[in-house]
Amino acid sequence: MRQPYISIDEATIGNNNQDINLYNQIRFKKKEKRNYFCLKESIKKMIMKNIFKVALLVIAIIFSGSSVLAQSNDKKANAVVKQMVTAMGGMENYDATHFIQWDFVNRKLLWNKWTGDVRIENPSANQVTLVNINTLKGKVYENGALVQDETKVNGLLEKGKALWINDSYWLVMPWKLQDPGVNLTYVKTDQLPNGAAADVLQLTFNAVGVTPENKYWLYVDKEDHLIKQWAYYQNFKDSEPKFLKPWNNYQKAGNILLSFDRPNENVGPKNVTVNTKMDSSLFTGL
Repeated sequence: MRQPYISIDEATIGNNNQDINLYNQIRFKKKEKRNYFCLKESIKKMIMKNIFKVALLVIAIIFSGSSVLAQSNDKKANAVVKQMVTAMGGMENYDATHFIQWDFVNRKLLWNKWTGDVRIENPSANQVTLVNINTLKGKVYENGALVQDETKVNGLLEKGKALWINDSYWLVMPWKLQDPGVNLTYVKTDQLPNGAAADVLQLTFNAVGVTPENKYWLYVDKEDHLIKQWAYYQNFKDSEPKFLKPWNNYQKAGNILLSFDRPNENVGPKNVTVNTKMDSSLFTGL
């Protein structure tokens, strides 16, 4: 008959109670060690699984067409911005805004907010730039002809994105105050030119945009919670602004408020329209 398997531990112990107790202690410790190893492996797998989920979430946020809010540590500044966003129509309506068209300086811009596709018509350079601001892919027409030189095209696409960053900021800056990389702090209470009380917010940047060394002071009307004036400092350490301009003449565009066609402001933004549909060929060719 086949003999049962006997382990080394079982073969070497005797039959007395002391040996049996010792054997049971050894087996318990081995079992405890195996359980610890299994628990350690389970925890490791769980951690890796959660890290993967977090990574997917971060990627989804980065490539999402919706606004990503990065709350400042300044609770008073956050409260002012919250009231402002509500007064302008709410972040949900801004995210739902599909197409925005406007003029700035001598350029005409079309922006598909959902895809990042932008069309920039620049008559002074006889250029039309079609660029996706997320991927930097696109094409450029010069004097009505498609630019073929790859190095030149890449440079013009970079320039096109830089123009969009600048020109769109003059239009949608109030909606961008809690973007990642933006620092927002409450400075003081001050007065607007008409005597109305205003909350003053300071806006600086952490390596975002094309001019991260800039600084802005925003004057938010305490009564209607809208920005009414902005001061631009070319460098963070500057004590005097390079300009102090009105941010007024709010108008309903789609389901949100935007400030444009400002009196005594020649550069723009002007002729702003918000659309739910746009001819898709405007983002692919002349």
